Amino acid sequence: MPDTELPQTPGPGAGTVYEPTARTVPTRSRERAAYEREQIHSILDEAYVCHLGFVRDGAPVVLPTLFGRVGERLYVHGSTGSRPLRTAGGSDDGLAVCLTVTHVDGLVLARSAFHHSLNYRSVVVHGIAHTVTDPEERRTALDAIVEQVVPGRAQDSRPANEKELAATAVIRLDLREVSAKIRTGGPNDEPEDLALPHWTGVVPLTRGFAAPVPADDLDPAIAVPDYLSAL
Repeated sequence: MPDTELPQTPGPGAGTVYEPTARTVPTRSRERAAYEREQIHSILDEAYVCHLGFVRDGAPVVLPTLFGRVGERLYVHGSTGSRPLRTAGGSDDGLAVCLTVTHVDGLVLARSAFHHSLNYRSVVVHGIAHTVTDPEERRTALDAIVEQVVPGRAQDSRPANEKELAATAVIRLDLREVSAKIRTGGPNDEPEDLALPHWTGVVPLTRGFAAPVPADDLDPAIAVPDYLSAL
């Protein structure tokens, strides 16, 4: 399938939300589902690692990997010898996948074991992954994956050379069948448990960064770049 057949931006009339489907409407806690495009993009952009699920030889496989977003596309890269990446490029049909990301924002401790939970933000994307063959799109995708980890880094590193590009496969997945699921707030204890003598509440989790540690062979004259200091 030519790369140009899959749009990177919403088409006319796409609106601000993704259309729910049978696969993106949860069977439980439907009130936690969200389909707002901007909110879903925000959850994706904050993540470092996605989990890519597919079926191999009749059995499910889920792989953690880096990814990047450009408009309405997600890009995942790996070795050209990787099974899912080979399969995605094996035919015009592509590879049916499910891609997920999750952020844990808090530990929810209830009075009862049953009502313990997490505050979280997650996104699930269903679709068909295709191998990216256009050289310019491949470079854009690889830059996006680097930028997903540290914004500003793609311009401050050597781009992949021809040998490295030949060893790297990239697949794309369009954001068409997608949803978020979000939990916030405190425990949901049963009324009869409110008098129990157990601590209850939320332990917030936050992401933090320590000071950058230079490589042993780094020239001491090279200062920490501003984009790292900003973290």
